[in-house]
Amino acid sequence: MTTPSLAISARNLTLTLGSEDAPVDILRGIDLDIADGEVVALLGPSGSGKSSLMAVLSGLERASGGSLSIADQNFVQLDEDALAQARRGRIGIVLQAFHLLPTMTAAENVATPMELNGEDDCQARARAELEAVGLGHRLDHYPTQLSGGEQQRVAIARATAPRPKLIFADEPTGNLDNATGEEIIELLFARRAETGATLLIITHDPALAERCDRVITMADGVIASDTKAA
Repeated sequence: MTTPSLAISARNLTLTLGSEDAPVDILRGIDLDIADGEVVALLGPSGSGKSSLMAVLSGLERASGGSLSIADQNFVQLDEDALAQARRGRIGIVLQAFHLLPTMTAAENVATPMELNGEDDCQARARAELEAVGLGHRLDHYPTQLSGGEQQRVAIARATAPRPKLIFADEPTGNLDNATGEEIIELLFARRAETGATLLIITHDPALAERCDRVITMADGVIASDTKAA
């Protein structure tokens, strides 16, 4: 049987914040392999380290120690500038707070990151991605002119337009009502399925976790359980 290639491979991954006199161990030795195309739910109480783990895996935070390979890049050895470069085109991130640029239209919010990466046909790709998430009629609207659900759709389009190998989503429905949140989850899963990307999603929703291939639960900076779907 062929062994699946890995999108994420971490060994003894640590994250320590604070000062030398008062260090705070956030991640305390994470061992984790996630295969290409896998959909993984990350659960755990507040303060368990799940958001910190996602930040390290996505290159938003540098690990303090251990080894970490993301999309065939050694993230532990990279400085902040190199991490930013490594993220481009490889990693899409959807957060609870939409983080759209208020002075840019929906289309500009999606196109600009691709333009900064030096990619081609950015405006056309941005329009196509916004149409795919149901916002073809809102291309020229600014974030303040969009509902919360529409802003999160723009954020998903921005994350998926470059066709990244990995998509990270941290409580993407946390600022939305239940009905809108369900629509956003359906959309996120649909976009992931179309691109074949690996998806790691932080959630408190057991029903959402059941839809994933694996459920990883964190506690006190370590992985407490790692269960594959039946």
